[in-house]
Amino acid sequence: MGMGCTRVAERVCAAVGLLSEAPSQFVNAESVAQGGVLWALPALLTNGLLRHARACFQLPKGFYSMIQVFLLLAYMALARIKTIEQLQYHPAGEWGKLLGLDRIPEVRTLREKVKVLAQPKAVSEWGQTLSQEWMEQEPEAAGFLYVDGHVRVYHGGQTKLPRRYVARQRLCLRGMTDYWVNDQLGRPFFVISSPFTAGLLDMLKREIVPRLLAEVPGQPSPEELEADPYLHRFTLVFDREGYSPEFFQTMRGLRVACQTYHKYPKEDWSQTEFSDYLVSLPHGEQVQMKLAERGTRLGETLWVREIRKLTETGHQVSILSTNFQIDMLSVAAHMFARWSQENFLQYMMQNFAIDRLVDYQTGAVDETAKVVNPVYRKLESEIKSKAAKLSRTLAQFGAIVLPAELEAQQIAAYERKKGLLKEEIDFLQDDLAKQKAQRKETPKHVRLADLPEKERFVPLSPTRKQFLDTIKMIAYRAETMLAGVLGETVSRTDETRSLLREIFATEADLLPDEAEETLTVRLHHLSNRTSDEAARYLAEQLNATESEYPGTNLRLVYKLLSD
Repeated sequence: MGMGCTRVAERVCAAVGLLSEAPSQFVNAESVAQGGVLWALPALLTNGLLRHARACFQLPKGFYSMIQVFLLLAYMALARIKTIEQLQYHPAGEWGKLLGLDRIPEVRTLREKVKVLAQPKAVSEWGQTLSQEWMEQEPEAAGFLYVDGHVRVYHGGQTKLPRRYVARQRLCLRGMTDYWVNDQLGRPFFVISSPFTAGLLDMLKREIVPRLLAEVPGQPSPEELEADPYLHRFTLVFDREGYSPEFFQTMRGLRVACQTYHKYPKEDWSQTEFSDYLVSLPHGEQVQMKLAERGTRLGETLWVREIRKLTETGHQVSILSTNFQIDMLSVAAHMFARWSQENFLQYMMQNFAIDRLVDYQTGAVDETAKVVNPVYRKLESEIKSKAAKLSRTLAQFGAIVLPAELEAQQIAAYERKKGLLKEEIDFLQDDLAKQKAQRKETPKHVRLADLPEKERFVPLSPTRKQFLDTIKMIAYRAETMLAGVLGETVSRTDETRSLLREIFATEADLLPDEAEETLTVRLHHLSNRTSDEAARYLAEQLNATESEYPGTNLRLVYKLLSD
C-alpha cells in the first residue's frame, strides 16, 4: 500500500468500493517538512481554489477525495514542486500529514486522478467562473487589461507544431502560444492556448475580446454609451505586435479602448514640449518622467492620443491610446506598468514551470482553421535572402572607383569586374521581381486541410495543461495576496515573495485540538529575527480570517514556535 501507510482498513474499503473518500484526520506531528505551505491555505480558499470544485468536477469513489487532490496540487505549486513526477522525491508520509492523511497518492495515481478531473467542459466552466469572480471582486482592476503572448516551446516528436519566433531565445522554434490576460498588477485572469501562428491581433479578434465583452463587470449601459461618444467599456494594453490602425478602428466600434507603443513614430518632437511629471505606477511606486502629448491621425479617419516620454539618452518613447477619459499621467503609468505582465511570465516560468510539458496527448484541430501557407513562407524567406544579397552586391558595385591614373591592363580589369557585378545585379533584380510577383499571387494563409500531408499537424491536448495552469494561477494570486500583507510590515517590498518562499519551505508542527476545534500550524523559526517578526504579523492577519481546514471543523491557528 506504499510507504507511510497506516490507515489500512480504510484503504481496503476504498479498494472494494465501500468508501467514498477518506476524511482528513489530523494527528500531532512535529517538524513536518514544508509544513509552512499551510500558511497559504486561507489565501488559496479566498481566491477560489475549492469554491466551485464540486459543482464543476466529479471524481469516482476512492481513498483520496477531490478536495484533497486540489489541495495537494496547490501545495505543490507553492512548494515549487514543478511536475507531478517530482513528487516521488518527496516524503509521501510527511506530505500526507498536510492533508490529514497517512500519505499522499503515488505519482501514477495522482496522474490518473488529474486525467479524470481534467474534462474539457468542466475545466472551461471552472476557469471562466473564476475569471469572472476575480474581475467582480476588483472591478477597477478589470478596467485595464494587459494581453501578451508567451511561446511554450515543444521539443517532442508527437506532432510537428508550426514554428514561431521565440524572443527570449532569438530562434524560430516549434511550440504553442499561450495568450495571457492580466490586470495592471500582473495578476492573471485567464490564458488561452493556440497552436496557430496568426498572431496576437487574430487571437484578440476571435477569442479574447468576445470573452472579455461577456465577462468584464461594470460595463456602461447602451444608453450611457450613446450619451457619451468617448465612453468605453474597458481598455486593452498590449505591445507593438498588436499595433494596427484597422484594429483600433474596429475596437472603437465595439467601444473598447486600446493602448500600445507606436510602431512607426515620426520625427522627434522638440524637447521644449516636454515637462517633468511625477507619475504614480499601479504598484504604488512614483517615478519622475518627462512627458508630452499631441493628437495624431492614423490613416484617413482615426484620431488617437500620442504621449511621448523623453529618456535621459534623448530617445523618445511613443505611446498611442484611444482612451480619452484619463489624463496623460495615467496613460503613461498604465503603459509602463505592462512590465508587470512581463515579470509575471518570467516569474511563472522560473517558479511555477508554466512551460513544462504536462502530457504527451494530442487533441483535435479545426481543419478549416487558417495557417500560414508554407509556399508563401518559403518565398518570403527566399526574397529576404535575395534582397540582402542584392544590397551587398550594390554596395560592392558602388565601392569600386576608378583612380585617375591607371594602366590599360588595370582599366580592363576594372571594367571586367564592374561588368560582372552589373550582370549579377541585373540577374538578382530580375529574379527578385519574379519572386515578388509570385508572392503576390500566392495566398499567405490556407486552410489546415489544404496543407501538404508532411506539413499538417495536430495540437497538444490543452485540457490537462489548462487545469493545472488554473491551479497555478490561484497559487500565484494567493502568493500575491500574502505578499501584499507582508508588504505592510517589511521595509523592502521586493523581498516579500522570497520571504514567502522561505515560509513555505520551513518545517512546522501540526497540533490538532478536537475539544477546541482548532488546528494549530506552528512554524519553526526563519533565518533571522526580522523575518520572524514579519511572520508573526502575517500570522495575526491569517488568524483574523478564522479559516477552517476544508473537510473538517478545525479552525486554523497560526503561530511561531516560541509563541
